[in-house]
Amino acid sequence: MSQSTHAYERVKAEIVAGGLGPGTHLNEVRLAERIGVSRTPLRAALQRLDREGLVRTVSGRGAFVSELSLSDVRHLFQLREALETHAARLCARSARRGEFGGLEREFTEQHAVLARDTGGSRLDGYYALAEELDRRIDEVVANPYLTGAMAPVRDQLRRLRRIARRSPERVLRSALEHAAVCRAIADGDEDAAAAASARHIDNSLRRILDASV
Repeated sequence: MSQSTHAYERVKAEIVAGGLGPGTHLNEVRLAERIGVSRTPLRAALQRLDREGLVRTVSGRGAFVSELSLSDVRHLFQLREALETHAARLCARSARRGEFGGLEREFTEQHAVLARDTGGSRLDGYYALAEELDRRIDEVVANPYLTGAMAPVRDQLRRLRRIARRSPERVLRSALEHAAVCRAIADGDEDAAAAASARHIDNSLRRILDASV
């Protein structure tokens, strides 16, 4: 792995996880020293993160972790709905759609587990399953342009996910919503898959907006 790629992956992971919060100044000298790279590959990594919307570069001031306004969040979810509902339709018409039946069962089981306890380790298990659903969708869709467009959106959503963690009720509903998406895909019902995906996205947006009030 090149120094630039290493720096990109490291800084991106810290931004997504919240270790580097919105508005944080990314001092090149200190950051390069901390992650063990020189300034040139770090600068290339920050430029890449800027293009993906995770970093904001201000002339004469340097790079900062980008902030997300409520307007940004709404626009992000509009794009998410356009991409994910279409991806759900493509999965529902795929010969591999039956694979989502197993994921439906796993989400249903996760709901039962979370209903008993929404502790950190169990939430981690749920979010790992959600990541697996994303990976499976990407594999089945097999469209590099569509999956490439979804990748930066998902990175921003992971940053926002910390808000949802404060609401056990939302996580429980989300598990059932994911199960519904998987069931519709497995049934080969494109309209139902798109509708279930749109419903999940709308409910997630409402939760974030309510938590921001």
